[in-house]
Amino acid sequence: MFDVIIIGAGIVGCFIAKDLSRYDLKVLVLEKGNDVAIGATMANSAIIHSGHDPLDGTLKAKLNLEGNKMYESICKELNCSFNRIGAYVLATSDEEVEQLNLLFKRAQSRDIPCVLHNKDEIKKHEPHVSDEVVLGLWLPSTGIIYPWEVAIACMEQAILHGVELKLNQEVIDIKKEDIYQVITSNNQYQTKCIVNCAGVYADEIYKMIDPSINFSITARKGEYFVLDHLQQPLVHHVIYPVPSSKGKGVLIVPTTHGNTLLGPTSFEIDDKSAINNTHAGLNYVKDQVGKLIDHIPFDKVIRTFAGNRPTGTTHDFIIEEAKLFSDFYNVAAIESPGLASAPAISKMVVSMYVNKHNPEEKKEYVINANHDPKLNELTIEEKNEFVKKNPQYGRMICRCEKITEGEIVDAIHRLCGATTIKGVKKRVRPGMGRCQGGFCEPLVLDILARELHKTEEEILLDDLGSNLLVERTKHDDEES
Repeated sequence: MFDVIIIGAGIVGCFIAKDLSRYDLKVLVLEKGNDVAIGATMANSAIIHSGHDPLDGTLKAKLNLEGNKMYESICKELNCSFNRIGAYVLATSDEEVEQLNLLFKRAQSRDIPCVLHNKDEIKKHEPHVSDEVVLGLWLPSTGIIYPWEVAIACMEQAILHGVELKLNQEVIDIKKEDIYQVITSNNQYQTKCIVNCAGVYADEIYKMIDPSINFSITARKGEYFVLDHLQQPLVHHVIYPVPSSKGKGVLIVPTTHGNTLLGPTSFEIDDKSAINNTHAGLNYVKDQVGKLIDHIPFDKVIRTFAGNRPTGTTHDFIIEEAKLFSDFYNVAAIESPGLASAPAISKMVVSMYVNKHNPEEKKEYVINANHDPKLNELTIEEKNEFVKKNPQYGRMICRCEKITEGEIVDAIHRLCGATTIKGVKKRVRPGMGRCQGGFCEPLVLDILARELHKTEEEILLDDLGSNLLVERTKHDDEES
């Protein structure tokens, strides 16, 4: 019997698990995938928005502002990347200037640092800005993070303090008697409380208990390009167009690791599981970013990807206890600015639960952030010291991102450790560089097999069934 079951291990579910782990509660996180931080957490723009965009009176506006203020200290506490690099919203027409002025007034009314810059001032900071740009809104409080890193760090903290994580547990039914029965594809769990953080599937989860559900969720696909590390940065800050009814538009975003993201699109799709790129979507991205920035080096594209974000019919976050079902909390329709709002969303949900049930706080609660070395951030002298202690730190596995065997072994043996090639990639980045795993992927597979005491054929790329190797064509005892 659990006090709380959280359905979904995206960044919001991971934050809630971490924050609930401060209390004397028995908490379980169920995730349908083979790792945490999949879905929208894995495919987004990685921006901690300033809070200038959401409409007044919405949870999006309130929680975006709160979340933006929380992230810097959280990332410092958890030893995660955070860069407050600032952003420009750029207008290219009189109509967009009018809208930009409204955004400026909205930002001012929320005490968000902001300044209007003319084209000459913008070009001092962003020399590649198009001559079509006539006015820009400077938002210095905008930041960027590495979303997987934050979500995994939150889950590690939760597990350290007793939260259980069960992967490959797709919820297929929920029944309410005196308590909740949560039935998965291969197990059954009992709980007093459910927190529904199931992303694009949150409406389907709630419908299992309440067929008269009063909201629905549509998947809105976002497609991206990833640019390689450039000799000179394409942009120094996040670049937004003036937003539309579909969202913040197609962006140009520096990442915490020196790449540049171009995207996303924003098209509703019927298949919530479809995360394929399309010619139409990528061409749309090319067309839109070219209106804001000149000379984009599309010959430096090393990857394209797509992800789906959950758009609700209420046009706002849905964070509430179900009216007909006590202790069933919907945390749904968490689209942009969901990443920026995640710690504030968690604070709100946990406060709702704590105010109702008054659980005891743990007397001893320590932050045990991951401090595994990141060799490419160290001096030569510091690297040599690590290699002396462990020669695995001296064997380069990923030449593009400069990741060593020792770092990969660390990622496998962490609390919420990697068990797949993609899991290693998310935690320490081998395969993220120019060759996209062409050189290092077989080496990572071998390391995983050795450290997990499995055969190479058993190692997965990502989800169940994604085995890269099927069978051996030659055995060790055969003659060459």
